[in-house]
Amino acid sequence: MTNDTRISRRRLLTTATAVSAATLAAPWVRRANASETLSIGFWDHWVPGANDAAVTLVEEWSAKENVPVSIDFITSQGNKLILTQAAEAQARAGHDVLSFGTWYLPQYRNDLEPMDDIVEALRAEYGEVNDTVKYLGHVDGFWSGMPFTAGSQIKGPCSRVDLLKEHAGIDIQEIYPAGAAPNDANWTMEVFLEAAKACHAGGNPIGIGLGSTSDSVDSVGAIFAAFGGNLVNEAGDVTADSDGVRAALEYMKELGPLLAPDAPAWDDASNNKWLVSGNGSMIWNPPSAWAVAVRDAPDMAQNLWTHGAPSGPNGRYLPFLPYFLGVWKFSEKKDAAKSLLMHLGRESSAKALVEASAGYDIPAFEKLTKFDTWAEVGPPKGTLYHYPDPHGTQTLSISGAPAPHNIAQQIYTQGVMTKMVVRQMEGESLDRTLSWAANEIEGFMRM
Repeated sequence: MTNDTRISRRRLLTTATAVSAATLAAPWVRRANASETLSIGFWDHWVPGANDAAVTLVEEWSAKENVPVSIDFITSQGNKLILTQAAEAQARAGHDVLSFGTWYLPQYRNDLEPMDDIVEALRAEYGEVNDTVKYLGHVDGFWSGMPFTAGSQIKGPCSRVDLLKEHAGIDIQEIYPAGAAPNDANWTMEVFLEAAKACHAGGNPIGIGLGSTSDSVDSVGAIFAAFGGNLVNEAGDVTADSDGVRAALEYMKELGPLLAPDAPAWDDASNNKWLVSGNGSMIWNPPSAWAVAVRDAPDMAQNLWTHGAPSGPNGRYLPFLPYFLGVWKFSEKKDAAKSLLMHLGRESSAKALVEASAGYDIPAFEKLTKFDTWAEVGPPKGTLYHYPDPHGTQTLSISGAPAPHNIAQQIYTQGVMTKMVVRQMEGESLDRTLSWAANEIEGFMRM
């Protein structure tokens, strides 16, 4: 998932650029005191130049409201963003607004200002958010953060058009044509498995990691979901020994040996490197690997196509990792913070962030998934058209759901699903693997 790393940077915004587009009206937004400086900590984006769009948007709001704003971009490398969240929550001091990824909004929900007014205003304007955003953002009956475009991503298949045709006889552009709804009725887990066999035999295996880091866990979790393989249900009951989990493991036991030979040792950079090196026929990832190929292997980039996942007995699932912006309860500038968040959540802001990230970022709201960027970006033109699932044919999921958040987060961060797959590949009996998983999960419940 990683392209490059930049250190965090701070700037004080006092510009007086006029804002031409109207903001969403909301009666609870008042003009903040001009003498106060608002502080915001953004996630430091992987895509070069993407941070600049966030700065411009804040500058617009700063000028309009006559409120200076200080900005930090905080890298997720070395868990620095997570450590910042923990330190500020404990000290009850720090940024007024801070970025939260995946599991960390539920963790700090009692320390964050409710965002129902903002989120409901945006939903009224731009439509519903997907179930993963609701699962992570709407906890205990309230929204504890605003779904934010920057950083939010789908980890879907990115395929080599030429190698899928050569080895498996699959024209993925015909199944997922640019500018049109997919013809994916026959794009199933069974077909995917046969394609994996053909690509492996042809010397260009599919690259899905089986390690314990995010990319591996997300991809394998989506495959489990396609078989209905939830390890814990919404009520918190352990369901590891279920028909869906058994079916998912039987499938992965057959698929696993067809993947890259060192897949169990992969981290989040491995799938990118696998694709750009020319070894792989497919990976599951946001468009960062494609962007690197455009820069470093342009001839290969011409043959890359991002598309939907194969369907299983329970449906068609793609991993989705949303980002949120939250306002700490200790902030003394909540009105100004909410006004800024409304500005950052509007359509024109989402569009600017999508364009600056070359299509990497995906807004949470259904009406904001059809910007021209995904249809026009290339090479080849239309390569990212299906990346944001513009026709709504996929279920966007996160590994560990629908379990209670404290349990799901441990399932996710400990890589329970990928470890189950590796144990099966090493020859362990299915019953023993299921027993091991149940014991691990029961341990999480005692934590």
